[in-house]
Amino acid sequence: MKPAAARGRPRWILDEATGTWTTAVDRWHTGFVDLSGEQGLLGQVEGRTIAAVTGWLNQRDPAWRQHVAFVAIDMCTIFKAAVRAALPQATLVVDHFHIVQLANQALTEVRRRVTVQIRGRRGRKGNREWELRNRLTRSAARMHGCQLDPMVDDLRALPARLGSPILTAWNAKEDLLDLLALARTHPDRSVIAERLFHFYDRCAASCLPELERLATTIETWWTEILAFIQTGITNAGSEGTNRVIKTTARDAYGFRNPENQRLRTRCATTRRGRGYLNPA
Repeated sequence: MKPAAARGRPRWILDEATGTWTTAVDRWHTGFVDLSGEQGLLGQVEGRTIAAVTGWLNQRDPAWRQHVAFVAIDMCTIFKAAVRAALPQATLVVDHFHIVQLANQALTEVRRRVTVQIRGRRGRKGNREWELRNRLTRSAARMHGCQLDPMVDDLRALPARLGSPILTAWNAKEDLLDLLALARTHPDRSVIAERLFHFYDRCAASCLPELERLATTIETWWTEILAFIQTGITNAGSEGTNRVIKTTARDAYGFRNPENQRLRTRCATTRRGRGYLNPA
């Protein structure tokens, strides 16, 4: 499941009986995508609430719902609660892209905070930690030694109060990436436990609030993260469908009617399932 792109400003109507304003047109759509086959976008509902998601799922055939074994979602408590209510037998899987995004965000927050504390201002050109900001968020496994080693040396050369927290946050991020890299390798539970403990231990020893918050989030979603490591399932298909939905909205210069938008996006995202393939 993936919240689709914003379709525009929400519309409100006044309930004369209660004197309150209610949503007539929600700004968001939630999409349901077939990740195992070629059916593409299964459906869309307006809004991203528990009621909207469970309402669409409960309208499906009971036999269809029973055959749903895995559901890949963003790290969204709304989707988590909705799936638990409507598909209790399904295994929830958190997409690893959003976990990496959280780790990079925690690292960036540490860098910005200590820069302001030490330098009394935001980072700028000439500040080595600011110049390394993009390299810090890259995976070390995808970096050449001529980039990785100088980056670590530059951080160690900074004043300890500045470089040490940033390097610690970077190492914690890499510990988490090492844990996620076990996906699709059929790892032993002891290997998973060892890497998870290494990540938790570094976050706890750092005394950095950003890393402590990151560790708490990982602990909260650990069951769903473990499901990703064991299955390798992601919602990449949902992300691709969401990109098509955004492109369709841009090509139309926006939609005034939510129903027209749903019909257009469903047509654009189910061509493969309906047999319409691009010519070679």
